[in-house]
Amino acid sequence: MKKHLSLVLRVIVAAIFLQTLYFKFTGAPESVYIFTTLGAEPAGRILSGILELVCAVLLLYRPTMIYGALGSLGVISGALLSHLFVLGIEVMDDGGLLFGLALTVFLCSLALIIMHKSELFRIQSNH
Repeated sequence: MKKHLSLVLRVIVAAIFLQTLYFKFTGAPESVYIFTTLGAEPAGRILSGILELVCAVLLLYRPTMIYGALGSLGVISGALLSHLFVLGIEVMDDGGLLFGLALTVFLCSLALIIMHKSELFRIQSNH
């Protein structure tokens, strides 16, 4: 059961990250608005897209899944903080969709880290 749930959570996070890449890398108006508001356009938009791509790939390859989950939690924490303190929950009349997706990624990533916490300790003991 844990193996299947882990796979579902990994696919959810990777799918959300991969789906948003198109908008970040093509300079979609909503992405440009977000990163302009944050004072990080275009470098922040492109860098966050690259980080999300790396996290998605790491999540989909089982031996590196824990690194992808940790990276995803870090990247999406920044997005959530941006929504809560700068952008607001609703961005450009999206009904809170981006915030909801960010919250989903956060919760799925956190669940993966908790489910696979023994792998974190294995990482530490190898050094």
